[in-house]
Amino acid sequence: MKIIVGLGNPGRKYERTRHNAGFMVVDELAKSLHVDVSQDKYHAVIGRSRVDDEEAVLVKPQTFMNDSGRSVAAVLRGTYTSVADLIVVHDELDLPLGAVRIKAGGGHGGHNGLRSIIEHLGSGDFLRVRIGIGRPVPGMEPADYVLSPYLAEERQTASEVIVKAAEAVRTVVAEGPKRAMNIFNQQ
Repeated sequence: MKIIVGLGNPGRKYERTRHNAGFMVVDELAKSLHVDVSQDKYHAVIGRSRVDDEEAVLVKPQTFMNDSGRSVAAVLRGTYTSVADLIVVHDELDLPLGAVRIKAGGGHGGHNGLRSIIEHLGSGDFLRVRIGIGRPVPGMEPADYVLSPYLAEERQTASEVIVKAAEAVRTVVAEGPKRAMNIFNQQ
C-alpha cells in the first residue's frame, strides 16, 4: 500500500495558493482515479483507491502545513504502513514554476510541512514529488509568496504542473521511483 500525501492548508482562504500545490495534485489524482477524498480520518481527509495494481491512500492533512507531521504519523500508524511507503507531494521554492522533480529522502530544506513530517516520523527517508513554484520577487517575504495565489499569467503553467505532478506520482507507484526520476527529473 502506498500513502500519497499532498501538503497544503485547509480552508477556502488557502485553496488556490502556491503552498497548496500538494492538495491540488491529490485532487487531480482523485479526479483521474474517480475516488472521493472526503473521509475524515487521521486529522486529514482521505480516499482509498488503486493506482494500477497498488492500493493507495490519498491524504490531505487538515492540521495546517506546520503540523502536517501529526496527520502523516497518524495515517502511517492507522494503515500499518512504513515510511518507505510514503510519497509526499509539496511545493518547492527552489524549482522554477512548472518543474516537477522526484527525490528520495533528505532534509526539510526550510519547508515547514516537511520539517513537521520529519520530526513526527523521526526520519526523512520518504519519497518526495516536488512542484516548482518559483521564487518571490525581491523584497517579498517567502511566507507571503507561498500563501499567495498564482498570478493570472502563471495559472496555465500552474495547471499544467499539477497534472504533470499527478502523472509523476502515478509513475512512481506503477513503475517505481527510479523510472519516474528518469522521466520527470530530465524535463
